[in-house]
Amino acid sequence: MISKVEHYLQGLLVSLNIGNWVVNFAVVLGITLLLQLVWRVFSRKTEKLISRTENHWDDIVWFAVVKPVNWLIILMGGSMALRVVAESEELLISNYLPLVQKISILLLVGWVFWRLIYKAEETFIALDDKDTTTVMAVSKLAKLSLLIIISLSVIQTLGVSVSGVLAFGGMGGLIVGMAAKDLLSNLFGALMVYMDKPFKVGDWIRSPDKSIEGTVEEIGWRLTRIRTFDKRPLYVPNSLFTQIVVENPSRMSNRRIKENFGLRYCDINKIDAIIHDVRDMLEHHPDIDQRQTIIVNFNLFNNSSLDFFIYTFTKTTDWILFHKIKQNVLLKVAEIVTKHEAEFAFPTRQLHISSSIESQIPNTNPSE
Repeated sequence: MISKVEHYLQGLLVSLNIGNWVVNFAVVLGITLLLQLVWRVFSRKTEKLISRTENHWDDIVWFAVVKPVNWLIILMGGSMALRVVAESEELLISNYLPLVQKISILLLVGWVFWRLIYKAEETFIALDDKDTTTVMAVSKLAKLSLLIIISLSVIQTLGVSVSGVLAFGGMGGLIVGMAAKDLLSNLFGALMVYMDKPFKVGDWIRSPDKSIEGTVEEIGWRLTRIRTFDKRPLYVPNSLFTQIVVENPSRMSNRRIKENFGLRYCDINKIDAIIHDVRDMLEHHPDIDQRQTIIVNFNLFNNSSLDFFIYTFTKTTDWILFHKIKQNVLLKVAEIVTKHEAEFAFPTRQLHISSSIESQIPNTNPSE
């Protein structure tokens, strides 16, 4: 494309009978500035038009091409102006200009696709209905593939045989694979996370095998960054996730309320009515999931109390809202116990004195 434009400009200069290289240089720069001005005006109008549409892909494609095209115009004008000077002064740099132009074009094309991938990743992550982990995985894989393709294309343009590079890469890959065993295990660990999806960015995870608990912030090719609840970053090698059990509380369907209560032994005649009212309260509570198990039963003759327990599930999984619901349930249980004129037990001891010992205690009543 550049060669055609250069051929056209050279023909234009010849037709205008302009032979002074200073004048030719100025004409090329003037045309370059004019093209850049036209492109800026066009880009502003196009950007306003695209911003009115609801489709995301036009924004992504426009973001990908707007800056590279601007630099393409600069590259074409600069290379043409430099060639005018080099050929007029017979500089050796003129022999290398075509190669530099080809490599520059390849890099600009790579830049277009890189910006396309980046903008697509940013756009789809912003959408709530998209899987952030999958989007990031596809984006990283696409960027890696793009780097390999552009690198091989530049090598081919420089005159180096790509087949030889690939053959050397096969032998070198074996050597590197043996030397970087841990790095490769982390890479395959990341692939397993992306494929099996035990968790995604934003999930709260924990492991009973390791001291790992927090919110997933980023899943990289080598490390996964987890933000613990005390706001410290925790960097976990991906290979570890293939060896440990990972629990994902973010995907729970309900949260459980499991509590024990102790009543005094003197309230044993009231415990059946209390349990009945507590069960009725749970069965009519708006925040308790009636599709799940609801158990309220007398459970144990304890040392100082008659114990009963409740076992139920809330509809919400939100941590803060769950505790508000749990507080409400516990207060309602306390109201029911108070309504039946019963009390919660606390550890007590009773001392029984036999009648023989009691008769031996002297009477200290001063009135007698």
